[in-house]
Amino acid sequence: MTRTVGEFLFDCLKAEGVDDIFGVPGDFNFSLLDTLEDYEDMNFIDNRNELNAGYAADAYSQVKGMAAMITTFGVGELSASNAVAGAYSENIPLIHIGGSPDLEDQKKEKNVHHTLMDGNFEVFRHMYEHITAYAVKITADNAGTEIPKAIRIAKEKRKPVYMDIPFDQVTEPIGEIRRPEAGEKSDRNKLDAAMEKVQQQLNKAKNTVMLVDFNTVRYGLETEVQVVVEKLNVPVAQMLQGKSGFDEQHPQYVGMYGGAFGDDQVRKTVEEADCIIAVGMLWSDFNLAKYTAELDTEKMIIIHPHSTVISDEVYENIKAEDSLKAMEDLDYRQDGEVQQRPSIYDDIAGEADGALAADSYYPRFQNMLKQDDILVVDTGTLSYGMSQVKLQKGAMFLSHGSWQSIGYGTPAALGAAVAAPERRVVLFVGEGAFQFTVQELSSIIDKGYKPIIFLLNNQGYTIERYLNTKRPYADYNDIPGWDYMSLTDGFSKYKEVFKTQVYTNGELDEAIQQAEQFDGMSLIELVVKDPMDAPLYLHNLREFEKDD
Repeated sequence: MTRTVGEFLFDCLKAEGVDDIFGVPGDFNFSLLDTLEDYEDMNFIDNRNELNAGYAADAYSQVKGMAAMITTFGVGELSASNAVAGAYSENIPLIHIGGSPDLEDQKKEKNVHHTLMDGNFEVFRHMYEHITAYAVKITADNAGTEIPKAIRIAKEKRKPVYMDIPFDQVTEPIGEIRRPEAGEKSDRNKLDAAMEKVQQQLNKAKNTVMLVDFNTVRYGLETEVQVVVEKLNVPVAQMLQGKSGFDEQHPQYVGMYGGAFGDDQVRKTVEEADCIIAVGMLWSDFNLAKYTAELDTEKMIIIHPHSTVISDEVYENIKAEDSLKAMEDLDYRQDGEVQQRPSIYDDIAGEADGALAADSYYPRFQNMLKQDDILVVDTGTLSYGMSQVKLQKGAMFLSHGSWQSIGYGTPAALGAAVAAPERRVVLFVGEGAFQFTVQELSSIIDKGYKPIIFLLNNQGYTIERYLNTKRPYADYNDIPGWDYMSLTDGFSKYKEVFKTQVYTNGELDEAIQQAEQFDGMSLIELVVKDPMDAPLYLHNLREFEKDD
């Protein structure tokens, strides 16, 4: 039987492991949603707004490898654009499908609602060209070529793509289907030349270290990295944006490298090495700790997704997985046993009746983590503190170190729970970020997902107080006080929620125990009275900013 454009679209997404699609209904995407509703074994997750749908799809993609969302023309896609830009910045493959007016109405340049009333139906697609790897209008004539092409681009580039599908084209029979050719392979000659150079670099090295970063996670290189690490017998550190790219329980793991703001011993291990193998390196201000990270590229072997750089010499057209596979055969093994470093949060701190503070609640967070947990961490003080918490084997750490748009966390927790309902999702979010996207709690509760949510109420935008060293107590860093305990009642009319406020360490201990036993969503509000309460990393950063 001939497939329609909509059916073919969902066939292609299903083949990539996409079982759920996020979004918000609107009259220009009804034909898409009607087709989806009749499509076997694929679910529509109806979000409270398009921004939330984008954040949820982002997290889903990080867990499953790809995600999709459906919005309506103009108002819907612009609402989602912040999340799509974030996915671009963070290297997340996300298929954004926008339902648009009938193709004939577009050709006649009619003044249709949700448009700018100027007859221009291309303006939003042109806008999306700047925040996606590919933006295309899909018709029955080109769908058989353009849909597979867009999905291939999203997979290979690890970026979002955008498809504008006119309402009337969704139910049209699909035209000729042309699958894209297989992606480019590594240039074997360049790979061999690069490995020869790597061998020379290692032959001179007596003190080598592996640095795991951003694209290790984004390109799924964790297994290949671990094999190389064990073969070479070198210590491993992670960059902030590379967290969960390496098993933090592994005996060769030494900790997080945070330039001048992180653990000083880890800093020495990395910066004093005479050879640094960096996988998936991202040179960003957040990742490089305000550029205090002192990494000499002359002594670095940098494995990028599609190239390898050795002592500043660039070898293009080499895929990262091929470089790592080839490194397994190199003649090098470092002498001695790697000395594993303790985490700064290994020991529980603070008396039971003591007031909550960063020094006491971060060790408790670390202590309650389990194998294969999915941690979702919103932007703010928590993203700095949780980066130093030691994860259990198989855990994932979902956070936006590049885009850093607050409010990501709550809908992202929904996306992670949808992607992996068998795994525990733990959300860490500040009250400022929580107020941005709190509506998505209703979706989490309504669909029966069971994340444990730690809501840090530290009296305003503490992260901004730290970054603005001259005016930390400016009025614009204050936010309205909400009754978060009553708030959840409006979202859980038919479902029970565990909720509690905690002020002391003992109360937090008890709340964690209760949440772990509760069969449903849990919301634990940590009330911290000191608006300048923050983890050690941020204290170090603030002192640097003062002196700068």
